[in-house]
Amino acid sequence: MNRLKSTFDWLARRAENFLALILGALFVSFLIQIVFRYLLNLPLGWTVEFVSIAWLWGILFGYAFVVREADVIRLDILYAALPRWARRALDVITGTICAGIFIWSIPPVWDYVQFMAIEKTAYMKIPFDWVFAIYMPFMISVIIRCGISIWRGITGSGPAFDTPQSAGTHDYD
Repeated sequence: MNRLKSTFDWLARRAENFLALILGALFVSFLIQIVFRYLLNLPLGWTVEFVSIAWLWGILFGYAFVVREADVIRLDILYAALPRWARRALDVITGTICAGIFIWSIPPVWDYVQFMAIEKTAYMKIPFDWVFAIYMPFMISVIIRCGISIWRGITGSGPAFDTPQSAGTHDYD
């Protein structure tokens, strides 16, 4: 069991490293774009394309593999005011709806990603199926997170059901 946990920890660190690499490359490309456009008056098209793709991959990869559930920002003022049984019911209902929508959309999204193999980006000539492929792991991650939310709603487990206690763990000073 310890070996499995250490393997997952190692994979989580590599995912964080990859996301940091994406963000670093995005920033450098953005700086190159500024220098060439505003200082040298030679706009570069590939930088705009790269920044767009890196941003897409950074957001979707980050949510799928790096962001922990406790780190997700939520507006839970009304949620926290509800009694525990209502919060559990809402978690089951919203988790079921969200997971259902994503599960229902898997086949058409997969078809679209495969279809986009016929097109390439304008400057960098990257096949669009590679650009959009990150959406599939993102969808699976959302479905798994919704399943966990449903399970926690049914069983009453997890930090989501003790809002005052979990809110006290944040340092707002």
